[in-house]
Amino acid sequence: MSGRFLDALAGETQAVPPIWCMRQAGRYQSAYQAFRRRHSFETLCREPDLAAKVALASIADFDFDAAILFSDLLFPLQALGFGLSYDDGGPKLSRRLTAEFLARLRPVARAAPDLAFQADAVAATRRQLPADKGLIGFIGGPWTLFVYAVEGSHAGSLVRAKSSLDLYRRFARVIVPLLERMARAQLDAGADLVMIFDTAAGELAPPAFRRHIAPDLSRLADAFPGRLGYYARNLHPAHLGASPVLPGRWAGLGFDWRWDLAGVLTSPDRRGFVQGNFDPTLLHLTGAALGRAIDEFLAPFAALTPEQRRGWICGLGHGVLPGTPEASMRTFVRMVRRRLSA
Repeated sequence: MSGRFLDALAGETQAVPPIWCMRQAGRYQSAYQAFRRRHSFETLCREPDLAAKVALASIADFDFDAAILFSDLLFPLQALGFGLSYDDGGPKLSRRLTAEFLARLRPVARAAPDLAFQADAVAATRRQLPADKGLIGFIGGPWTLFVYAVEGSHAGSLVRAKSSLDLYRRFARVIVPLLERMARAQLDAGADLVMIFDTAAGELAPPAFRRHIAPDLSRLADAFPGRLGYYARNLHPAHLGASPVLPGRWAGLGFDWRWDLAGVLTSPDRRGFVQGNFDPTLLHLTGAALGRAIDEFLAPFAALTPEQRRGWICGLGHGVLPGTPEASMRTFVRMVRRRLSA
């Protein structure tokens, strides 16, 4: 039994798309809040059995079609020698990347074993996951990890990062091989797909993205043909060139809520899966207002044939926001399946 998620990855025609959302396991969930009352965030990530329980709780609560590794994209920076801590204000790095500190980063061969807990969490999740559900691993995008290393976060104007592209090129020679090892370990542990989350990449001007970032992304995609997906918030058509694809052998792309996703699905140039893209802020609506928003979102997809919707993984245009009502998420899942099965 393959299930909707694997059928979408395989390009099978199906009337009802699989549903998977970024951050579907997290602070908006009462189950997750119960975990956090007993364990720190880092403990939940680093203990494979706990990470699996968190990932599986979202499947039990909302019947999503795929689970995703519960972890954090900054752990490779910690493995390379950046001090990393977590509190209610989010992650904190104790060091900033400079040319001098770059020379003192731990070698990839020594850093990679410190990340084995992620593959172990994938394996633990796979052992308990229903056979008809998919399993997604993830790694951070090299540019986003660079932004965190230089800026301390991905917020703001990113002046230091954008003005340090030579330093990025040197950092990429370290981080890309480490990310490749991480992706391989997660796939070997049972992930059906590994997503690259590159939150800050859309902040770059399209020429800079194509020149400096796209080659590293293509290297990763080409190392695992048809096994990696990519998502970057604020990515625009100009970043991708003339068609909604990236160079390289990608499994597919995720798109934020600014894109006409029905148009992407019917583009003659698109290939692989297409993920997204309901505006996550609208899940804070309730009742009739939420129903109208979901209906409006689904109308363009309902007008397509199942063949035209082939490869669509329905979800949000970014991650589930804190404070999202659980009832709203259940309404979203129920309405997608009901409306598109008609």
